[in-house]
Amino acid sequence: MHRPALTSLLLAVTLGSGVSLPAAAQQVALGGVSGSRALLIVEGGAPRFVGVGQTHQGVKLLKLDGEVATVEIDGRRQTLRVGEAPVSLGGGAAPQGSGRVVMTADSRGHFSPAGQINGRSVQFLVDTGATEVILSESEAKRINLDFAKGQRVTVSTANGQVNGHRIQLDSVRVGEAQIYGVSAIVLPQPMPSVLLGNSFLNRFQMQRTNDQLTLERRY
Repeated sequence: MHRPALTSLLLAVTLGSGVSLPAAAQQVALGGVSGSRALLIVEGGAPRFVGVGQTHQGVKLLKLDGEVATVEIDGRRQTLRVGEAPVSLGGGAAPQGSGRVVMTADSRGHFSPAGQINGRSVQFLVDTGATEVILSESEAKRINLDFAKGQRVTVSTANGQVNGHRIQLDSVRVGEAQIYGVSAIVLPQPMPSVLLGNSFLNRFQMQRTNDQLTLERRY
């Protein structure tokens, strides 16, 4: 598959452990309640307080009644109670549309679809050589990503070693396909597009025919 020249920016992520991709179904637990906020624990990660109507890693808090919370993911609702074991939400079904995306290459042979990160519009560039979704600090600030609290990572680029932050995106959408809980890296240098890397692409079967690239949802 053709890889545009711009994507030589990322050659490797030098970490001691590999990147684990989120499972199709997510384990969610209610760790506690503080006023009108619920303490959600998603996939065993760090607990986070969420208000009614807010979303954390694709899990939306619909209602809070005492120590009972009603949440939703992938269109499915579930009741959580403080202290109970985590429950599985989701299950791999595409949350919106068919989960099939067809892209046409531009005059340079690049696939540059418009899309969304956490509901905010961005311009992507498909990069099968990027381990994860990659975006600049300026773009992350524009769409209100709190990347400074993310995990510090060192990335090898064509221009040497660069320090960045790994974060978890609540959702990434291209066309009718939307994936929740997508790993991303934020880098300090400016970039013309957000690189759509394998933390998103690996959830699809990819096929290129002439100037068209088709993504079919795997799970």
